Amino acid sequence: MTHAKVWDLPVRLFHWLMVTLLGLLWWSAEVGEMQWHQVFAYSLMALLLFRIVWGFIGSDTARFSHFLHHPVTVLQYAKTTLSRGVKGHHGHNPLGGYMVLVLLVCLAVQLVSGLFATDEVFTEGPLVSMVSSDTASWLTWLHKRNFDLLLILAGVHVLAVLWHLLKGDKLLGAMVTGRRRRDEINVNSDISFAPLWKAAILLLLVALPVAYLLLWPAIQSL
Repeated sequence: MTHAKVWDLPVRLFHWLMVTLLGLLWWSAEVGEMQWHQVFAYSLMALLLFRIVWGFIGSDTARFSHFLHHPVTVLQYAKTTLSRGVKGHHGHNPLGGYMVLVLLVCLAVQLVSGLFATDEVFTEGPLVSMVSSDTASWLTWLHKRNFDLLLILAGVHVLAVLWHLLKGDKLLGAMVTGRRRRDEINVNSDISFAPLWKAAILLLLVALPVAYLLLWPAIQSL
């Protein structure tokens, strides 16, 4: 075979659904469709919870242990990349792994802070009554500023992908097909991929509580 499997279907679906939902969250906030904003946010919350757990029990290339390396390794990779050019990886490269971690943390901050955010007029998060008004105001400020950070990180991510493409490292296609040419990457014969039924069960386990407690009430208020 000339191609090797790199990404499983759950990781690829998470990636593109996350991009779509972030775009919808930005749009709904800009036009003031806050009820839809909550629907999109709780949908993303279920996906994020799935991705975090999948990072421990999923396919090898989806696991944090596979792409989070010691900082020294990351620095060495950065120096090598600058001096010798990019090199394909069977999964995230060391720098890309840290970008994934930062994005997931920022998404978590965004979604959690949104539960306590309020515009003090029409819309408030479902947990705003559990904190003081000062805390709610601070979390609302954090919610807005953190989204700006997410947009910056998304821009950096896109630029990094484009740079890799210009250097001949075809990252984007792999996130669609899940495969890369064997001569472009370091193939590890020990890489294994989790069955889809495992991902389906996990998604149900994390999505049902979010749907029952947050998503369904938000849909009913539309």
